Amino acid sequence: MQIDDDVEIGAQTTIDRARFGRTWIQEGTKIDNLVMIAHNVVIGRHCFIVSQVGISGSCHIGHGVILAGQAGLAGHLDIGDRAVVMAKAGLSKDVPAGAAWVGIPAMDRRDFARNMMNVKRVERLRRTVQELQKELADVKNALERT
Repeated sequence: MQIDDDVEIGAQTTIDRARFGRTWIQEGTKIDNLVMIAHNVVIGRHCFIVSQVGISGSCHIGHGVILAGQAGLAGHLDIGDRAVVMAKAGLSKDVPAGAAWVGIPAMDRRDFARNMMNVKRVERLRRTVQELQKELADVKNALERT
């Protein structure tokens, strides 16, 4: 295991040693309380990892990455430089540099926002479909009577 200069590690944080290679926390990274970092993880320079984050084995975290509270990363992922994984995100795919991901399963924040807007529209769309079905049934009944 290698922990570089100016790294801060909060209380009850667990960092597993590597079986092969190394687990490496690079310079200037700040790790909050109750974080779990598994074996062979490499965390780049000047990252912020907030409380209760879980990082599975062999993940590679780029420089300047923010992992917000309770985010969970599956194993063998690559998180690009300056990426943000928002609170409670469940990450199972690589994240490109500079991206912001949120949700379970995690997705780009723009896709997540678009999906949330669609959820708000579902009730209105359901009512519209019911009204159209009723109109169609009325037209069908009228045609059968003629």
